[in-house]
Amino acid sequence: SDQKALWGVWVAPCFEAPLFVKRAFKMTSKRRNNGRALHGRGHTNHVRCSNCGRCVAKDKAIKKFIVRNIIESAAVRDIMEASVIPEYHLPKIYMKMQYCVSCAIHAHIVRVRSAKTRRNRAPPQRPARPQGDRPQFNRGPRPQQGAAATGAGARPAAAPMAAAPVAPVAAQ
Repeated sequence: SDQKALWGVWVAPCFEAPLFVKRAFKMTSKRRNNGRALHGRGHTNHVRCSNCGRCVAKDKAIKKFIVRNIIESAAVRDIMEASVIPEYHLPKIYMKMQYCVSCAIHAHIVRVRSAKTRRNRAPPQRPARPQGDRPQFNRGPRPQQGAAATGAGARPAAAPMAAAPVAPVAAQ
């Protein structure tokens, strides 16, 4: 009962310890931002992980914005052929996924990196997609505008469709 706790070490009462002891060294940090995007805010709200439901700070959560078609690519062509409206574009689903660190690592959204590569803060390079890889559905001729229409690389305008002759209706 005669002893006081100072930094987890029991010190005898005869020792004149100051009330506030300043650390003589800076603790090592694994990341420059300590794994958070908390720039002077002090506190942020929490969000739920999209995978496991864990409560994680909003600035610490790994966010991924996903844009995908409502219909999978295998059925798009069948729906386009069966569509009554030829210029109809299928709507897309826009989802903002927020993951906790453990789920993001498990789902390979982020990778574990060595201490040397962890210093690299540049976003990863996106793989280049081949030009012919993307399906081009319902892409009619583009409208010609101004001087670009008369340029050397201008496309020829599409011929207008001729109207079918209409038979007169016989009066009864």
